Amino acid sequence: MYFIVYAKDKPGHTQLRIDTRPDHVAWLKLSPVPVAGPLLADDNETMIGSMLIVEADSRADVEALLPNDPYAMVDLFETVEIHPWKWAIGSPAA
Repeated sequence: MYFIVYAKDKPGHTQLRIDTRPDHVAWLKLSPVPVAGPLLADDNETMIGSMLIVEADSRADVEALLPNDPYAMVDLFETVEIHPWKWAIGSPAA
């Protein structure tokens, strides 16, 4: 099954995100995350958070995965939401 992870950065932490991004991207490439990308501010450039689609058996599996994200390790996020998600349009099974 799939889960959406919607994580917003702490205000004023843009440089921390930029500095940690290479490690975060490397982690993503080894994780069960088929789709991911940064949330952007209204200027369409400044990264303010992350959105991940995670493939996992349970919410508990997602919760166990997220602390290994380099962004989590540097305490970048102000909030993190996890929601079950049904991949309907553009599904990998299509």
